[in-house]
Amino acid sequence: MKLLAFAKRASMTFSCCLRPVLSTTIRSSSSSSSSSDSVKWEGGVSMVQGASRGIGLEFVKQLLQNSEKGHVIATCRKPNEALGLLSLKNMFAERLSILPLDATNESTIEASAKSIRDRYGFLNLLVNASGILSIPDVLQPETTLLKVEKSSLLLTYEVNAVGPILVIKQHMWPLLKAGGGTGTDRDVAVVANISARVGSIGDNRLGGWHSYRSSKAALNQLTKTVSVEFARRKDPVICILLHPGTVDTDLSKPFQRNVPEGKLFTKEYSVQKLLGIIDHAKIQDNGKFFAWDGQEIPCRGGLVGFIAS
Repeated sequence: MKLLAFAKRASMTFSCCLRPVLSTTIRSSSSSSSSSDSVKWEGGVSMVQGASRGIGLEFVKQLLQNSEKGHVIATCRKPNEALGLLSLKNMFAERLSILPLDATNESTIEASAKSIRDRYGFLNLLVNASGILSIPDVLQPETTLLKVEKSSLLLTYEVNAVGPILVIKQHMWPLLKAGGGTGTDRDVAVVANISARVGSIGDNRLGGWHSYRSSKAALNQLTKTVSVEFARRKDPVICILLHPGTVDTDLSKPFQRNVPEGKLFTKEYSVQKLLGIIDHAKIQDNGKFFAWDGQEIPCRGGLVGFIAS
């Protein structure tokens, strides 16, 4: 319970088998109304998890502003306190839905999936943007093994690795499978998990940041495993990892003094680049890890990174 209490104080940026009854319901409803839905939801239906601030909020903003079509579902723990989302809701009342979702609480994920299923029937894009690096008086990146705490490891792993996978699981997976590329220029639905180069095992030469590094490495492995299952089942869904670079957000702010000149990106620039990767994603990209500039990053290697925010 203490870990969940800590998670509610986190600085968020950005963040199984199908149940037969649910799967059958979605297949039957989508097949009977696919033509009408493709018109009704022209432009696709996208979901951003961890959308209250940082790059998660910026994803929502650009998805809405880049086209006059398409619907966006933004989720966060406390929608009533998400001022940025509420402002966007005033501007895009018909195209933006805001739902409560705590990635550490699976019942809230299931409730959000039901709301999405009832209103839209499918998804074409899921961006998992929530994540934590530090929490005042609770969690700080470790500079030495002597500072590693069990509570920090578990909390960071729960938010950064476990949460995104639970969101996909049997809750959003059937919706993505039902949607595929319907209403978009893509052939498949896309799951994009925001990761970090510092999660690279093969290129870890600096050490430190034990909790954050290991949580992102876990996310990379879990995402790869999910992508293999998507391919094996021949679902019209791919799962990719994205490294946004070092972005000027609340998450990175305490550590920006060590960022080389020209390497601290605005949210607008980073998300623009990441959306370009998503928009051009193909079935053969399933399971791959891409940096903001489109370069593929081997999960076990790559350049030593900075902060993925």
